[in-house]
Amino acid sequence: MIRFWDPAYQCFTFNQEDMTPTIEEYAALLRVNNVQPYKIYVKEPKPLTFKKMLVRLTDMADAWAEKQIKKKNETICIPWSSLRDLVLNHPDMLKRVNLFALAIYGLVIFQKVLGHLEVAVVDLFERLKQGINPVPTILVETLRSLSSCRRKREGRFIGCAQLLNVWILSHFWKVERTPFHMFSKTFAPLEAYLEKEWPKEVTEQHWVSVFQNLRAEDITWRAPWIRHSVLLYRVGDQDWVPLLGLWGGMGYAPLLVQR
Repeated sequence: MIRFWDPAYQCFTFNQEDMTPTIEEYAALLRVNNVQPYKIYVKEPKPLTFKKMLVRLTDMADAWAEKQIKKKNETICIPWSSLRDLVLNHPDMLKRVNLFALAIYGLVIFQKVLGHLEVAVVDLFERLKQGINPVPTILVETLRSLSSCRRKREGRFIGCAQLLNVWILSHFWKVERTPFHMFSKTFAPLEAYLEKEWPKEVTEQHWVSVFQNLRAEDITWRAPWIRHSVLLYRVGDQDWVPLLGLWGGMGYAPLLVQR
């Protein structure tokens, strides 16, 4: 997919068709409901230290937290192995659930350091209880990583590849034939659908051929899972919206991406 990404316009160009994930689509896919939609993540001027965040999340001692903190390529993080036993055995069930959710954010959604949870991800996770909307942050890091890999023609995609995969399949492979309520509790029906409809051996050449020959009639422009809601199309009198991520920001032009 990176081969078809245009960093200048922040969109995919498949043959003659342009498309890009939107905030509304990602919000629907992630089922982000119990948040304040316009309360976005911004780093605190003086955030808690990483050690204090870990102590608050785990209820472990300062000495334990300090021992777990590692430095990987100038990135401060904690190994997943340090939290795995707590997820399985912590006496507080709510702590177990929270740490498991944190692992999803650190290992799947923002996988900057493989097998580790980065300090910025922990800070974002700590702020979720304040009702912030994580969707713009997730989207901007996806778009920034696509642009970085495309410009350098190398590197590893830092973002939720699974989420991007579900987004693109829902637009290209006519998933609307399968009722959306089937996907409400588990991805198992989606996996079963893809196993039935999808070729057994999907090569990179197959993907490239599909993308290069895509036509407008091959695309489902409005995915079946998108809900009716207010669309963000400008901020005040500005057509460009600044989106802030964990490790940087970018401009987002809703009028260019809404179709």
